[in-house]
Amino acid sequence: MAQDCQGITVHGVSFDHRGGPAFYASLPSDGESLKGCGTNGTGDKNHLVSILLDHVAAMKSPPWKFRHLFDSAVFPIHVVHGPLGRPQLLSGEYRSPAISFSQGGGKVWAALCGDASDIGIDVAATGEFQGEYPLHRVFHDQELQHALRLTQGDLEKASALLWSVKEAVVKALGCAFHLVAPRQVHVYPSIKWDRGYTFPVCLSRKALVRFPIGAGRWSIWVRSFPQEKMWLSLALLSGQPWRDDGGEFNTGALCRRNVDS
Repeated sequence: MAQDCQGITVHGVSFDHRGGPAFYASLPSDGESLKGCGTNGTGDKNHLVSILLDHVAAMKSPPWKFRHLFDSAVFPIHVVHGPLGRPQLLSGEYRSPAISFSQGGGKVWAALCGDASDIGIDVAATGEFQGEYPLHRVFHDQELQHALRLTQGDLEKASALLWSVKEAVVKALGCAFHLVAPRQVHVYPSIKWDRGYTFPVCLSRKALVRFPIGAGRWSIWVRSFPQEKMWLSLALLSGQPWRDDGGEFNTGALCRRNVDS
């Protein structure tokens, strides 16, 4: 991780052979100007993108070939949104890396992908799942039971973890929950990681009708990190095929067993 001149931390996340890396950072979202940065709540997203690009440009070996993005004076950066809300980074007529945004914990969060993969970021607070939340409408029993084991039986934490995973996935797909329902995103048992968890994710057959990415040609992986009273998840939609990791499950077999819901 690294900090810019204002003390804003940029985190790097590796997805190993699956794609990436990805980078993310956050800014306060209280609408107050960040001292010395010349921005307020309306400019947070553009400022975060600039921070992430500056971080990559300062690396000894930048991970992607989008060199034109490093000269914002020649190629001004613009963030636009598609009809389903997907953000896109524009720099003249050049192709740009995938970006994603989220808001939570009093902050605006941004993620930038280091290769041609699609990226999604989401934060979910445990307080969003208090009371009689209709968990059966968004989670499968197996998903919830596994998340409960990871969170020592805390239902609110488990729900926030699963929701952040699923929403990060649909952001990476670029459709949010407009075309894919929460239960059509299947979250499988995690791989333990040093700072959190790594989840393999598949879409149901019905979702694949709308999004024919092909279980054998694409893979979806999510890395999740505990934050104060919330979870942060980054989803990577990669063109790398599914591969076994020698762990407790066979990822290719998981996608072939997609259920119909």
